[in-house]
Amino acid sequence: MDLHLIPGAAPTAEERAAVDAAVGPPSSGWEGGARRPEAEGHIAYGGHASRARRHLLLPALWAAQSRVGFITPGALNYVCQRLDVAPADAYGVATFYAMLSVKPQPKTIVHVCDDLACRLAAPDLVETLRAARPDGSVRSSPCLGLCERAPAVLFQNAGEKTRDYVVAPATREGLTPPHPSPLPPSGGEGVPEGPPSRRERDRVRGSLSAPQTLDERRSSLRLLARVGRVDPESLDDYRAHGGYRALPKALTMGPEAIVREAIASKLQGRGGAAFPAGRKWEAVAKQPARPHYLVCNADESEPGTFKDRVLMEEDPFALVEAMTIVAFATGCEHGFVYVRGEYPLAEARVRAAIAAARPAGLLGPSVLGSGYAFDIEVRRGAGAYICGEETALFNSIEGYRGEPRNKPPFPVEKGLFGKPTVINNVETLVNVLLVVEMGGDAFAAIGTGASTGPKLFCVSGNVARPGVYEVPFGPTLREVIGLSGGVPGGRAVRAVLLGGAAGSFVGPGDLDVPLTFEGTRAIGAALGSGVVMVFDDRADLRDAVRRIAAFFRDESCGQCVPCRVGTERQEELVARLDAGRPLRGAAEEDALLDEIARAMRDASICGLGQTASGAIQSAIKKLGVFSA
Repeated sequence: MDLHLIPGAAPTAEERAAVDAAVGPPSSGWEGGARRPEAEGHIAYGGHASRARRHLLLPALWAAQSRVGFITPGALNYVCQRLDVAPADAYGVATFYAMLSVKPQPKTIVHVCDDLACRLAAPDLVETLRAARPDGSVRSSPCLGLCERAPAVLFQNAGEKTRDYVVAPATREGLTPPHPSPLPPSGGEGVPEGPPSRRERDRVRGSLSAPQTLDERRSSLRLLARVGRVDPESLDDYRAHGGYRALPKALTMGPEAIVREAIASKLQGRGGAAFPAGRKWEAVAKQPARPHYLVCNADESEPGTFKDRVLMEEDPFALVEAMTIVAFATGCEHGFVYVRGEYPLAEARVRAAIAAARPAGLLGPSVLGSGYAFDIEVRRGAGAYICGEETALFNSIEGYRGEPRNKPPFPVEKGLFGKPTVINNVETLVNVLLVVEMGGDAFAAIGTGASTGPKLFCVSGNVARPGVYEVPFGPTLREVIGLSGGVPGGRAVRAVLLGGAAGSFVGPGDLDVPLTFEGTRAIGAALGSGVVMVFDDRADLRDAVRRIAAFFRDESCGQCVPCRVGTERQEELVARLDAGRPLRGAAEEDALLDEIARAMRDASICGLGQTASGAIQSAIKKLGVFSA
């Protein structure tokens, strides 16, 4: 490609080094190395070879920013030279993500969660920290996935040895933890250089994120059985607690038998869509096109959701083992874990688990000597809720803006890099270990006839013990809230947000609904990603609805008109109702909201627009939030 680089912008030596560490050293002058006329002459190499490196664009941009704090014009030029991408194209990708910046900014950025759970815990924290740090480093952030330890703050640091870390619960006085959790070298695949051992402290913290693991009844836990008990950085400890028993069995069973057991288990996806996992795997396994890809969607950005983070931080080898089994069953040669950028510890733990599995023969050219080849890469997201949508995630991995694709074709036919792709979230994949070990029929016997297996719920808000709770499908909403100790002080429940911002509010009269796919569907709600956010009788539901409307406006990628315009008009409507100034009366505003919601639901490209009105409509219609 004839690149027109930004005039007069050259990378510094440290920027070159950072980008080279992410994408490898340049092999010729055509991609940023030293020119060798005698060897290269006037020949440039492009085409398929050049396009095949495009997927390194996001890691390269991360590498450039992580060294100096933002992506300078010189660094952008160098990234474009290395990957044969036009600067305008790369600029469009860099500016798509909230955690990347092409403008000068401080080397330390403080992302303060301003979403639902954190607003309940500390509504003024953002302004308090801005007053304490007037250098422009404090940024308001959507949900950081730390709702059980709200309020939360993420420190994004730049330098030669970057260390991103979270502080939760956060206060103005206590913003620096004793041992910040490490972030691996940007764009690299190696194990990070970490601070002194934090194992015991992390075990306690992991248990607090999953309160049941401190209970004497923890023997009933399956998905959370190792949380707080196993050293998440030790392969030996994982094996000593039942790890890597399922993989040898799966290799003996064979691909077809694994898929049959998955179908018999009736396992449905745990990310919100609830698609039968076994049917998806069967469809990919039958595709003649090669290669096949496996993608773990760990871009857990739904406000109120943090279960996948806990699994990655506290039991990362389980994810690696489960991915290897699913890949074997579906003929996938390569896998990707796409971790949201706000999860530095989860990313570090997953990278470390992958690095430990390779020399043990658990990944690589012959898994456990079977002759089956499979390996996994980690990709770090950069702050875009839309990348939780599967096709937007594919575009992000491929080095493009994280915008959804039209479907069909569906990922099982044409997914990542245009090839058949299995994509599931962390919780769905980890269930595979149970399916293989106990068999599909035994798994299906857990829960109810239509909702099988164990389920993780993220309980937060006005409860005594927020955290991840594991139950077999079927308990009522009241019972799950009871597991978390109920509302402090014996106060009344005013509302519960089910499924996150893309879900819906339910009232006190719905507390006895069974938490199953069919049970929530019967009351016009959905389980979604497993969010159970409780609001007591003092909570400001108007503020919560305003925040949800602002969230969808901000997170719309803007690609399609129904969502881009609809989320704007919806937020304006909510603001009018909150101010008590409806255009032509409450009934007309209600009809207008229905029209906006219908347009977004019927015509938006992806699920963001299709679900952007659910929680808002339920709050207004069921709970009468703006009636008083």
